[in-house]
Amino acid sequence: MCGRFVVRSSPEEIRRLLGYEDTPNFPPRYNVAPTQPIAIVRIDRGKRRFALTRWGLIPSWVKDPKQFALLINARAEGITQKASYRAAMQRRRCLVPADGFYEWQKTPGGKRPFYIHARGAGPMAFAGLWETWMDATGGEIDTAAIVTCPANAMLAPIHDRMPVVLAPEKYDAWLDTENVDAAAASALLKPAPEDMLQAYEISTRVNSVKNEGAELVEPAVAGDRR
Repeated sequence: MCGRFVVRSSPEEIRRLLGYEDTPNFPPRYNVAPTQPIAIVRIDRGKRRFALTRWGLIPSWVKDPKQFALLINARAEGITQKASYRAAMQRRRCLVPADGFYEWQKTPGGKRPFYIHARGAGPMAFAGLWETWMDATGGEIDTAAIVTCPANAMLAPIHDRMPVVLAPEKYDAWLDTENVDAAAASALLKPAPEDMLQAYEISTRVNSVKNEGAELVEPAVAGDRR
């Protein structure tokens, strides 16, 4: 799964990678958590556009979000058949910019947090889905989920799932809901290449969503379990 992630690259670096027309300014975030606003890139009138959504997808047919489970991750397996994601897979696919993500390894002594990022650093993009939910008064909210797949061999000793990291040459196909149907898009949902990412243990300070800052991604030192 992907329950927390990091966006530390500059707005211009992310804009260069994802090729959207907008020029938003936003600060680095080191502990992005569910229900918080997250950036996505989607197609609007034939062009890539930047947007902010709530992390936690709500399908359009949901009547009461309070009675519906928070969908922060969408499993790639069978995604085209699942009621919660079927429409979004066909019409509302997006990219979620990130520099890395956190996973927790289960051990006899407790869960150990790890930071996973691209070798050489720099931003990347997760496959995502978005939806617009409307309440009874006509109020709208855009929401999104990150697509996950089985972990690759590098990450498997830490966790059995990982976000789908799309290569830049796959962005067009993933975003093109007019010409690439859900079945073809689902073929892009594969684990990252073994040599793309690297991981290292960090402090348990990341466990609290109240903690923020670059120190969260610093490697753990001996005895640092705070």
